[in-house]
Amino acid sequence: MDVRAQLGADLATRRPAGQATLVCRVVDVTDSGGVNLDYAGALLLDVECSTAYRGRAAGDLVHVRRGLRPLVLWKVGDDPGAPDETSVRDIAREIAVDEDAVTAATWGTTGPPGSGWQTVTTTYVRRDPDGKAQLYFQLGSQSETSPADPGRAPKAKTVSPTASGTWRGGHPDDYASSPTQGDWTGRGNRRGGWFYGTQIQTACAGRTVSAMKVSFTRKRGSGVNGKIPMNLYLHDYQNPPSGQLNLGDGPEDGLLRLSVGARGTATLPASWRSQLASGAARGLAIYASGRSEYGSFTGGKITISFSA
Repeated sequence: MDVRAQLGADLATRRPAGQATLVCRVVDVTDSGGVNLDYAGALLLDVECSTAYRGRAAGDLVHVRRGLRPLVLWKVGDDPGAPDETSVRDIAREIAVDEDAVTAATWGTTGPPGSGWQTVTTTYVRRDPDGKAQLYFQLGSQSETSPADPGRAPKAKTVSPTASGTWRGGHPDDYASSPTQGDWTGRGNRRGGWFYGTQIQTACAGRTVSAMKVSFTRKRGSGVNGKIPMNLYLHDYQNPPSGQLNLGDGPEDGLLRLSVGARGTATLPASWRSQLASGAARGLAIYASGRSEYGSFTGGKITISFSA
């Protein structure tokens, strides 16, 4: 019987008189748009959700409708409110005004009205790293102090892996279709890796990196259904090696824990983002020993944020 049908039957038999829903805890949000639930200590996989349940996240308490195909209806908690278009536009306009370096651009055949104007002798223009125009005016003499450079942070960049794979026994393991950690069959521990060429270093060149976040999804049918940690490491390969995948700094096993089908995002440690930005490290790897933390993972997109 389908696990969701099992939950429906269970809810039907356990439902207290007059109670149409039960409260469950969300374990993870899955790549199918549903959730894995903790129901009385049991892990229930890929339970569907109504559109009323928004901002889904692990740890939420939710109401689940009973029936042969149970449905998550809504989250327990305060009303988040429903912002309308007008209020959103007002907030956006206020922020834009605060951030604008130029408040007006006008011209005419005579000098401008009002006081404080200065004569420009030379105008400089360039394109910034994000392709936006920047202007600088050189003055013959200065009567007013220049406004400070607004210092807008460059737009975040997302880097996708160019390749990935799994290694066992010192060589690539083509049997594993996705990066895998641990040993399920007793034939040896696996290690997986994601490769980015020089993309990360190129994206960070000339900029100050404030954060790097990487997203993964745990494959179904790989190990136990419950949460396991991703044991993350750095590596220094631009492309998959033909021999062993040697591991760099790590493991960082507390960054991300996922149940099957779950997706998640981890923030890389500051020392790791420094190594990746400089090219001292090139990519990410996983490794575990034995069955307890065995699992396969997809994804590997890295979002890089900058402060300057």
